[in-house]
Amino acid sequence: MSRISVRGFAVASATAVTTVGAVMGVASGNAAQSSDDNFEAAAADATLLADIPVGEQAQVQVSSLSEQADVQAAAADSIAKKSAEETARLRAAKDAEAKKEAADKAAAEEKAEKERKEAEERASRSAVRDASSFSAQGSYSVSEVKAIARQMIPASQFQCFSNIVDHESTWNYKAVNPSSGAYGLVQALPGSKMASAGADWQTNPATQIKWGLNYMNDRYGSPCGAWSFWLSHRWY
Repeated sequence: MSRISVRGFAVASATAVTTVGAVMGVASGNAAQSSDDNFEAAAADATLLADIPVGEQAQVQVSSLSEQADVQAAAADSIAKKSAEETARLRAAKDAEAKKEAADKAAAEEKAEKERKEAEERASRSAVRDASSFSAQGSYSVSEVKAIARQMIPASQFQCFSNIVDHESTWNYKAVNPSSGAYGLVQALPGSKMASAGADWQTNPATQIKWGLNYMNDRYGSPCGAWSFWLSHRWY
C-alpha cells in the first residue's frame, strides 16, 4: 500500500506525531517540485497518513481541509478589505476633486458676476452728468428735478436715491424741516453743508443732488447702502 504524506495537523491522540503543513503530499506554502528527489527531501520530515491509526485518518483529513479553508477565507477577507479600502480611497479622492471643481466654478462665476456689475457701474458712472452741466433756472418742477437726478445718478442706484428723497422732502428742493432746520432734497443738516458742492445750494437742485450723492457714497458706499440704513433707522 502506498504511503501518503500528511503535514499540518496536531493529532489529539497518543499516536499523534507532529504538526505539519499539507495533505496528500502537498507542502504548505511551497510550489510543487519538478523532481522526485526534491519531493522526497521535502517529505523527509513529514508524517505519513499510513503512520496515523486508521480510525483517525478521516479526522486528520477533515481537519486539514478545514484548516486550508480557514487560511483561504482569511486571505480572501484580507484581499476584500484592501479592495474596499482602495475603492473608498478612490471614491473620496473623486468626491474631493468634484467638490474642488464645483467650488472653483462657483468662485469663477462669482468673480465674473462681480466684474460684470463693476463694469456696468463704471459705464453708468461715466454716463452721468455733473451738476455744473445743467443751466440754472429760476425754479424747477418736481418732474424737472427728477429728470436732473436721473442724469446725475447711476441707473442702478437711482431708485434707492429716489426712495430716500421721497421720504425726506417729496422732491421739494426748497423743503425745510421746521424743527431741525434740515434743508433741501436730501435734508442736509445744516443745509449749509451743501455749499461744498456749490454756492447755489439753496436754489439749485443739481447742486443738492451732487452733495447728496457724494454723502451717500462716502458714508454708506452707495445710495442703496443709504436706503438700506434708512429702512432700519428711519434716518440716514
